[in-house]
Amino acid sequence: MKTIEKILYHIKCDGPVTAKVLADKFQLTTMGVRQHLQAMEEQGLVDSYDVKVKVGRPTRHWQLTSQGHHRFSDHHSELAVQTLDAVNDLFGQQGLQAIIAKREQQTLHHYQAAIADCHDLKSKLVTLTELRQHDGYMAELICDDNGFLLIENHCPICLAASHCPSLCQSELAIFQQLLGNSTLIQRQEHIITGQRRCAYRITSK
Repeated sequence: MKTIEKILYHIKCDGPVTAKVLADKFQLTTMGVRQHLQAMEEQGLVDSYDVKVKVGRPTRHWQLTSQGHHRFSDHHSELAVQTLDAVNDLFGQQGLQAIIAKREQQTLHHYQAAIADCHDLKSKLVTLTELRQHDGYMAELICDDNGFLLIENHCPICLAASHCPSLCQSELAIFQQLLGNSTLIQRQEHIITGQRRCAYRITSK
């Protein structure tokens, strides 16, 4: 993977970052990283903002632009939107919802089979994270004092979900059915509302 792709991937997963952090991460000089970032800025992939610190000059942080995020978009997203439009035109909203419900059922059954041997919430979430990672969501799981945080740094169906919000509702329904009524799931961040990732706070009731 080229250095620019590594930098893009890191910012995609970890959010805004300084050139020094990237230099330490990839064992490069800070000047070299800045040159990469400036080239990426000229391509419209990143932009920057300054954060004031108590002592010294402000710290410059780099983040992905919309164009930068689109570098990770699913190549079939336009086809998915066209398909949804065609279903809606041919069969109406009822037909469209039936398609979404069928996808939800198939995904749920697949996930249920994968966690069949998991007997506690953590092991279920570890397996779910692996499944979502495999499906292209750049998923990661964080365990903290408040329970668990399932993070999806990318959404391969983002364009389709923006076009048809029922897909996002379906994703949340899958998680709830999979983990059961004894588990509380709250979506705290949402890509299609303009945030950089989707994040779900998951706790036992």
